[in-house]
Formats: sequence, C-alpha cells, structure tokens
Amino acid sequence: MSIKNKFEKWFYLEDEESDVPEQPRREEQRPVSEQPRKGPMRKQTAGEVQQSATVVSLQSVQKSSKVILIEPRVYAEAQDISEHLKNKRAVVVNLQRIERDQGIRIVDFLSGTVYALGGDIQRIGTDIFLCVPENVEVAGAISDYFER
Repeated sequence: MSIKNKFEKWFYLEDEESDVPEQPRREEQRPVSEQPRKGPMRKQTAGEVQQSATVVSLQSVQKSSKVILIEPRVYAEAQDISEHLKNKRAVVVNLQRIERDQGIRIVDFLSGTVYALGGDIQRIGTDIFLCVPENVEVAGAISDYFER
C-alpha cells in the first residue's frame, strides 16, 4: 500500500479495504504536482452547520402587511385594537367620535399594550393615533399646527 493511500485513509476515514483489489484511479496516474489538493475532513459541530445554512424566520416573510383603521365608539373596543397589534398589524385609531375621557382611557390601554409588545404609539392628528408593533418602524414626525 502506498504512502498516499495511508494518508487518505487517515484523513478521509475511508472504509476498510475489501478483499477485491482496486483498479488504479486516474488521479493516481497523474504526477503529484497536478493532483488537486484535498484538506482534511472532519465532522461539523451544530454551530458550524447553523452558520452554513440559511435560516429565514417565517414571521419575517409575509405576503403583505396590513394597516387597520379603527374608529372606536366604546372603551371595550380597545381590546380588539390590542388583538390587531398582537397579530403584528399596524393600527390607526380615530378617537374623534368618542367622549374625551373614554378616549384617554383607550390611549392609556393602547400605550400599555404597545409597550408590552415593544412597539410604538404616535399622535398623527387631532385625536388620531398610530399604533405599531415591533416589526413596523415609524420614521419622521408630524408637528402640531395651531391656527392663529
């Protein structure tokens, strides 16, 4: 057995030789300088396998995002708005048709929900609020404009 075969067995962990003699391979007939270099093979650890594979979160792959427009009439609808936020949907809440004290309670409830989900709530108009979950980024700001 040649030295080359001994090294191949050592590094590549080939199966034991069978009783049938092997035919010489074409690689063995080439000069050593022309043979392709082969590095030692080893088993990959779980961390290496994970790095080499492409992993995509199913939550990040969505066909389309939705923005829900809601105009609540009673405080009890705040829970429905929170459900939309938990389902990763942005919600525009128009509080112009509800009493002021109930509107404040709704904003307080939604602020707690948005905080718990890691999202954001912003005022975008008179009694109109934008609530977004963590997967939606809001850029820019709307300034208050008061007529004189």
